[in-house]
Amino acid sequence: MTDETAHPRAAPTVTTLAATAIVVADMVGVGVFTSLGFQVKDISSGFVLLLLWFVGGVVALCGAFCYAELAAMFPRSSGEYNFLTRCYNPAVGFLAGWLSATVGFAAPVALAAMAFGQYAKAVLPGASPLLLGLAVIWIVTAVHLRGTRHGSAFQVGFTLLKLALILAFVVAGFARGGQAGPQAISFAPSLADPAQVMSAAFAISLVFVMYAYSGWNAATYIVGEIKDPQRSLPRALFLGTGLVLVLYVALNAVFLYTTPVSELAGQVDVALIAGRHVFGEEGARVVGALICAGLVPTIGAMMWIGPRVTLAMGEDVGPLRIFARRSRNGAPVPALLLQCGVASLLLLTQSFEAVLDFIQFSLTFCSFLAVLGLMKLRITRPDLPRPYRAWGYPVTPMVFLSVTLFMMIHLVAVRPIQSLAGFLIMLAGLLLYAVAMAQPQGAPRKALS
Repeated sequence: MTDETAHPRAAPTVTTLAATAIVVADMVGVGVFTSLGFQVKDISSGFVLLLLWFVGGVVALCGAFCYAELAAMFPRSSGEYNFLTRCYNPAVGFLAGWLSATVGFAAPVALAAMAFGQYAKAVLPGASPLLLGLAVIWIVTAVHLRGTRHGSAFQVGFTLLKLALILAFVVAGFARGGQAGPQAISFAPSLADPAQVMSAAFAISLVFVMYAYSGWNAATYIVGEIKDPQRSLPRALFLGTGLVLVLYVALNAVFLYTTPVSELAGQVDVALIAGRHVFGEEGARVVGALICAGLVPTIGAMMWIGPRVTLAMGEDVGPLRIFARRSRNGAPVPALLLQCGVASLLLLTQSFEAVLDFIQFSLTFCSFLAVLGLMKLRITRPDLPRPYRAWGYPVTPMVFLSVTLFMMIHLVAVRPIQSLAGFLIMLAGLLLYAVAMAQPQGAPRKALS
């Protein structure tokens, strides 16, 4: 934390490969390893189950097309904080930034760290899951404190390891089948499939599939650090999201191919159950190690991108200026330490699950506003330079907005109190913004006003 300056602007160093690794790592967490058990309770067709994951990936790609246009227009790190500021005004941007800077990334980091500790028990039976979770948060933070170059190399290396392990699991599953041979499930479409696709079960399952795809926008949070962002950022979003789409469909196909549906139905630890069928009794240990190795870059991605929001807010809002400070190697030290501290506290208090329930609606709402803002700017500011234009416009943003609106309606119906609380958290950010702007040094930078 020595030799810090206000916020020096280092030359962009993040390559397309590293940006793609951020997207893949942030997306592939525990969701894909746990969701299938609830889907097979109401959906029996193998084709429809895989179609569910394909549709989720297509919706994520629609969002990526839109975010790529916004990021190419406004290539400043911080994601929705930057986009909503530009599309609407700084107060709306602050709402999204406030959410991200406080718990928006810290709570998912805590959840991933706890999952790391739980799955690590299959490899280290005597270890404390809590201590393992804290250790992985602190180690990843220490890596990112060394600067962008070290964080980038760490991210690429662990993401490639994650992909190699998942690919090995998929190949082994299809090659060996289950212990009793391949399951009698067909992935070919049938005449009964349209009824299941149009069912309420499909629509509700899609909500949870979309949560597994969250993170497709990760590279937009570091766009200011990416080399040639107008070209590299869209490529990173498309390559990362497209690759995850293929992985998700392949993984779920392996789960269904190797494991009886009766054993998967209603279960959370789908990957561990499938692992036993592929690798025998040691399968749980193998899959536990796979998931642990995969969660390290997931935590690394969120520890990289989250502090960039706090950093940008510190540059714009006077009372938060301490968070605009970087070390000589470009690391946003105060912002990193803040997120590490909040994530550790949430992990210690076990309150991250409640926080996630509260912020799900708000985070979805921010993405909705960003894509809606893209359409707004197309109408009100057609003169703005657009180095990249969203493919399939206006169909792709309308697809994303429709599915996102459905998700928000579902959340309000299922978790009305939590959704309202999340909305109130955002309004609290508006109050804080008003207080900050009342300070003499609190005016935002002229370029953003």
